[in-house]
Amino acid sequence: MMNPEALQYSKSHEWVKFEEDGTASIGLTDYAQNALGDLVFVNLPEIGDAVEAGEAFGDVESVKAVSDVFSPVSGIVDEINEELLDAPETMNSEPYEAWLIRVKEITEKEELMDAKAYEAFCESQEE
Repeated sequence: MMNPEALQYSKSHEWVKFEEDGTASIGLTDYAQNALGDLVFVNLPEIGDAVEAGEAFGDVESVKAVSDVFSPVSGIVDEINEELLDAPETMNSEPYEAWLIRVKEITEKEELMDAKAYEAFCESQEE
């Protein structure tokens, strides 16, 4: 399992990249996409929608199930990755390039983990 050091991670298996412009990109971790299997559909919020830390903002559908995607930050959706609407499988092949949404006006963050802490968390989930 690869988890880039530059990202932060939530217990619900989303990654966050805080950008220099004050926005945050959010996607599914390699662990999540692997557990879900082949992703076939993604449901994303609208630009301008509010998201709350710890609350679902959309969902992904795999051949196994439909799973909610949770926001690790509170703020306003600034951008959605429209490419994923046509090619959700990109989350399987490139989980750390395939961001779902970008959030601006961030007011709250969940307790996030660095890559080492997240790897330890994932190992504890498998026991």
